[in-house]
Amino acid sequence: MPFGLSLESRQTTAEQIAKGKPFAEAFPDLAESIKRGRGQPPVAVPLQQIPIRLEPAVIEKFKATGKGWQARVNDVLKKAKVD
Repeated sequence: MPFGLSLESRQTTAEQIAKGKPFAEAFPDLAESIKRGRGQPPVAVPLQQIPIRLEPAVIEKFKATGKGWQARVNDVLKKAKVD
């Protein structure tokens, strides 16, 4: 360890704590550069959530295909010829 100090001998004093600043205040540019929004980024055409009733067998088959099954249902419905 530099300066002959071990981890056990380092203690933060009350004075040091009182002088402490929040990370964003101490390093505003760095804090801003790593800041990110919560959730997914907005999309140009957001999907609408609606209730829909499907047969259990249909749901089971799509769920068996793994993660993203709802997007695959959407793709099948887009391809359907509805006149």
